[in-house]
Amino acid sequence: MALPLLRLCGCMGILVAACAPAPVEIELMPTPGVFADGAADPFADPASLEGLPKLDLLYATLRSPALDEDPERFYTNDRGYVLRAGVARVEGGEGDLSVAEVRRLSLEEGRSEAFDLKVTSVQELGVIDASVFAPPEVQAGEEDARARFAVDVETRLSRGPSSDVFVYVHGYKVVFENPVLVASELWHFLGYQGAMVAFSWPSTPSALAYFSDLETAALAARGLRRLIEIMSAIPEVERIHVLGYSAGTRVVIEMLDDLALIHRDRNASGSRSGKLGRVVLVGSDVDRETMGASLDDGVLDVLESLTIYQSTEDKALGMSRRSLGGRTRVGEVVDENQQRSETEAFLEKHDGRLNLIDVTDADRYRESNGHRYFLRSPWVAGDVLLLLGAGMVPDDRGLERQQGSVVWSFPPDYLDRLPEIRQRLVALWTSR
Repeated sequence: MALPLLRLCGCMGILVAACAPAPVEIELMPTPGVFADGAADPFADPASLEGLPKLDLLYATLRSPALDEDPERFYTNDRGYVLRAGVARVEGGEGDLSVAEVRRLSLEEGRSEAFDLKVTSVQELGVIDASVFAPPEVQAGEEDARARFAVDVETRLSRGPSSDVFVYVHGYKVVFENPVLVASELWHFLGYQGAMVAFSWPSTPSALAYFSDLETAALAARGLRRLIEIMSAIPEVERIHVLGYSAGTRVVIEMLDDLALIHRDRNASGSRSGKLGRVVLVGSDVDRETMGASLDDGVLDVLESLTIYQSTEDKALGMSRRSLGGRTRVGEVVDENQQRSETEAFLEKHDGRLNLIDVTDADRYRESNGHRYFLRSPWVAGDVLLLLGAGMVPDDRGLERQQGSVVWSFPPDYLDRLPEIRQRLVALWTSR
């Protein structure tokens, strides 16, 4: 591979690539249940598949660019202290697949052959938010890079009916490519509506780096906030939806804390500030009391809705709880006897804007250590996509209240409900 390496920041059109390691690959997630029979087809518009099996995905990162001696291909796992943005080329499958073959493999239940995704190149647009640690030349190029980023977002929104932007925030122990690939498969099943941005904060691909990653997550919250603020300033952007996963939910929650504090006076007047829409937390590795404090401080005032997915079989969160003094994580289902009446009252008060979803009865939710169910369970994946992409409420997505509780779950007859769910989804698509 003879592509030039990124050495300087803030320059337009810089291609990032290294030469030693093999590309990081992930397998395309199983077909979400809501799309399994083809009745609700996210690819019904041929334009949505144009260019596949290659796609260009926006990213924003706080990682340092890779140098010749670095083993990483594009960005390292070190803190970069500035917010960079760019476009990553993602390629799927082997050989020259036709659009029809990509569609077939995407919607095929029990996929007959693997469809792997990999990042093959990165084009950096520049530093869109510099810090005091950045050299003067980088700070000087910030405005131009931000303008290039805005133009790219605007161009993507102009291609379809949606003016929404989706942001994916990854968990700990992953390299730069991971959130890009996960974001690309989510965007794929969103039918490439709107624009998708992968937010890659500098986690470390080592289990021993858990505690240092938690500190880095706190630092990354500012970068995510600046990304949200920068995109909110783009007139063509209508709403910004955020999906946070695992330790990445800490980044999301602290970002919400910052926004709530900044806009406290404005929110007190009853008007919601900014363009933050639906925020989704999956496998949230955050202390419940910490989350409660954020809710008390008014984070619901800076967003449209907050949805928290929980599980009884999330082994990763169980290990985290034991490592952190036995404190229950937000992504864990709490026993009814441990649920405080004050919590129930808060949930009831904010019903519709704050939803808890128990995935315990969802198909295949225990796969991959029970922590990646939003990608491995077709039921949960479909539900997340219906929420993010279509804004459907839990009842319309086929969920039901647990008896005597405000928590939603997947009912025993969920499969029987899917045809009606698909009809609702198609009706929403048709009305755009």
